[in-house]
Amino acid sequence: MPIDAILEPFQRFGVHLGLERIEKLLAALDNPHRSVPIIHVAGTNGKGSVCAYLSSILTAAGYLVGRYTSPHLVDWTERICLNGQPIDADVLRDLLLEVTSQIDHNSESPTQFEVITAAAFWYFAQQEVDVAIIEVGLGGRLDATNVCDRPLATIITSISREHWQQLGSTLAQIATEKAGILKPGCPAIIGSLPPEAAKVVEERIKQLDCPAIWTKPATYVDSKANPPYAESQGIKYPLPLLGEIQLSNSALAIATCLVLRQQGWEISDRAIAQGMSETRWLGRLQWTNWQNHQLLIDGAHNVAAAQALHQYVDTLAVPVNWVMGMLSTKDHTGIFEALLKEGDRLYLVPVPDHSSANPADLAILAQKICPRLRLCQTFPDLKSALHASTSIAKEGEVTVLCGSLYLLGHFLATQTPVET
Repeated sequence: MPIDAILEPFQRFGVHLGLERIEKLLAALDNPHRSVPIIHVAGTNGKGSVCAYLSSILTAAGYLVGRYTSPHLVDWTERICLNGQPIDADVLRDLLLEVTSQIDHNSESPTQFEVITAAAFWYFAQQEVDVAIIEVGLGGRLDATNVCDRPLATIITSISREHWQQLGSTLAQIATEKAGILKPGCPAIIGSLPPEAAKVVEERIKQLDCPAIWTKPATYVDSKANPPYAESQGIKYPLPLLGEIQLSNSALAIATCLVLRQQGWEISDRAIAQGMSETRWLGRLQWTNWQNHQLLIDGAHNVAAAQALHQYVDTLAVPVNWVMGMLSTKDHTGIFEALLKEGDRLYLVPVPDHSSANPADLAILAQKICPRLRLCQTFPDLKSALHASTSIAKEGEVTVLCGSLYLLGHFLATQTPVET
């Protein structure tokens, strides 16, 4: 049975936060999460990059490392990795069949995310990993990953307005949910947060008596190198992931490695540099070739991510052709305000197989926000928009595909780009 066919019946339960269902399912599997040392990572943006850095560094240090992230871009196997390599599809299928066989059909059904999360914990326990890097799916306090009471470390990368439908409309409410991953006495590594969010997290740290590290972004020591070199807490390392935001994300990973050192883990500066140099994270400020045209792709699915993308694109100092699609639940106004500027071209498309915003509605909004766009058009599908944008793009211009990780996943699955 295909993986999609196993998981599809659970999709109808949607997003349903809470720990009771996942705890019951894990108990039926003999509580595999209790035998897996974990580093738990929450935040609005940067979670995936920090997980990728940590997985790569700890692998370079000689450890067996599990990594669980979401969503996937192309294939479910991306979510569960061992030393950076996705789980074999047949292995994942067998895991899911066993996990679903343990579901009590007389009780409330687990969600799709809870099923795949249980499979991840069970796989990591079977493989006897030295550590698993676990990314929060949504929020933190009631997320299905929040079932371990003694993580090696907890990380909150950033906090901005996202998923307000589930987490609350204010930064304080969102911070409360994300701070829910913090555990009594367990080290907390915190990125740069807005004051309103920082106050909530700081109060929670005090309540739980967590040893806390509030990180500062790394600094470039050679920004002209390819990749550039950065330094954080006296450790120098290459930074292959693009964008200024990676100074903050990499500093979080370095701080976490130093916490692990204090706990007795053997992680040399050399392993850190090697791990950093080998880090890859698909679909985030990634250059590809599409039909002999250079293309920059990035999720940029919330305002903070769009601001980070804008910051990077600004350094290119060239006209921009945006190819965009967004989910209906996203902050369309905020994302457009962060990205669009006078003279840009905008090509709007639906996000296939998801609750997509209407491209025509987005076009009206975009022209209201940035009335001096050079062009604003809608297209029925991504391929036609890419053809249109690349056919008139002049030398020195850049075409950027963004707005939704699901749209990027569709592109990567169907267009077979070549990484550059």
